[in-house]
Amino acid sequence: MLSNHLEEYSVLMSVYKNDNPSNLKIAIKSMLNQTIPPEQFVIVEDGYVSDDLEKIIREYEKDSETFTIVRLEKNMGLGNALNNGLKVCRNELVARMDADDISVSQRCEKQLKRFSEKEELCILGTQIKEFIDVPEHTISRRTVPCSFDGIKKFARRRSPFNHPTVMYKRNVILKIGGYPVLNRKEDLGLFVLAVNLGIYSENLDEDLLYYRTNKYNQKRRRTWINCKEYIQVMMRFYRRGYIGVLDMCFIVLGQMSLFVLPTAITNYLSKRYLRKV
Repeated sequence: MLSNHLEEYSVLMSVYKNDNPSNLKIAIKSMLNQTIPPEQFVIVEDGYVSDDLEKIIREYEKDSETFTIVRLEKNMGLGNALNNGLKVCRNELVARMDADDISVSQRCEKQLKRFSEKEELCILGTQIKEFIDVPEHTISRRTVPCSFDGIKKFARRRSPFNHPTVMYKRNVILKIGGYPVLNRKEDLGLFVLAVNLGIYSENLDEDLLYYRTNKYNQKRRRTWINCKEYIQVMMRFYRRGYIGVLDMCFIVLGQMSLFVLPTAITNYLSKRYLRKV
């Protein structure tokens, strides 16, 4: 067993109006059922949420010792919501969780163990399996590098973490300014910056989260807004000297191809080069 101090962590989750109530309950339950459960569970309502979502959240809110609810008046995006949630996290270690995914029961225990072994570790993610409807219907696996050297290289073109899986040190994230407030690429903006600032990070070589996807999510990756913001975020890092010319060319070509090529081709390329079936 880990020491009591290292067993304490906060979960950070954002909920917004389009989240599915049933999926939310499953996601929360998967974190409460961790082999080492969270000392605190922070839920941020990113603007107005439906009555069904609010009913679920108020039920959990009755456990005031565990649950901290932050209600924002307006929807300002995930980055802003997470920054507000980080402010009320009372533990140094924070485990991210999305409102529609499912964490494996040993996820946080394994992450806590690695933090206890590596004092300089600040960000730790895991691999994920993507599924539709039920976890048994796995359609792909998104892998990211495990070593810091591999993460630094990977970050020149893509986010080196599966965002819903990360556990990180709160004060380190706040010190570098928290999440950038963007439409969709807040994780890319945060993690590429962190890695290039030399913040020591790793990924566990285990699938410790089931990531819920559907046709809508796949179509959203292909929108012009999504592709444009990806290019804009990485262009900022290029101008700061964090990534090279060839990397930037690869990013622009990749995002433009994602936007203009037929879905069948982009799905094939994604499975062939970015994900594993």
